Amino acid sequence: MDYSLTINQTEEFVKRKMGADSTGHDWFHVDRVRKNALSIWKSEQKGDPFIIEMSALLHDIPDEKLNGSKEEGQQILLQFLNQLELSTDITEKIIEVINSISFRGGEKRVLTSWEAKIVQDADRLDAIGAIGIARAFAYGGKKGQPIYHPERKVREEMTVEEYRNGKSSSVNHFYEKLLLLKDLLNTETAKTIAENRHHYMEEFLSQFYQEWNGQA
Repeated sequence: MDYSLTINQTEEFVKRKMGADSTGHDWFHVDRVRKNALSIWKSEQKGDPFIIEMSALLHDIPDEKLNGSKEEGQQILLQFLNQLELSTDITEKIIEVINSISFRGGEKRVLTSWEAKIVQDADRLDAIGAIGIARAFAYGGKKGQPIYHPERKVREEMTVEEYRNGKSSSVNHFYEKLLLLKDLLNTETAKTIAENRHHYMEEFLSQFYQEWNGQA
């Protein structure tokens, strides 16, 4: 079945919703996640590529940190999906993938589908490496967090509320999330890609601390 029209409709919807975002969750992030996901699928040959692409395109639409509430975000997602001429089974699978892949302060979820595993990996790959570094500081600045504060300790255990709204810093975010992602990936393809991106972040932090302490 040709889903090209549905993909085009979804692209335009996401561009309208996310186009003005300045937290690192804009259309370009979504498009990178889509490309990552389809590249992983091509390598792994597991899951339904249409569900993977749709879930990647819509994965940030219901995110509570980008909406007034979790419920509001879910309503926006459902309203859009209900406008599309998709089967109930496909719609439910897309919703299931989207609702299962968030990091949420290290909260661990068992993913039951390859579609969810691949989209989660694709999203997490965009949170590490050079792009991940840029996004971390964009998001931290938008939230009013400092670049770095030596007296703010890394939070090792957090509730979802503490992860979303607690005081931290952009540098601490590396230890609270970004440096953890390499070991949380699902597919061998993503794990291979992540090695270089993870190493790049470690090199960045080493240089950052040298400059912070006036040693470089």
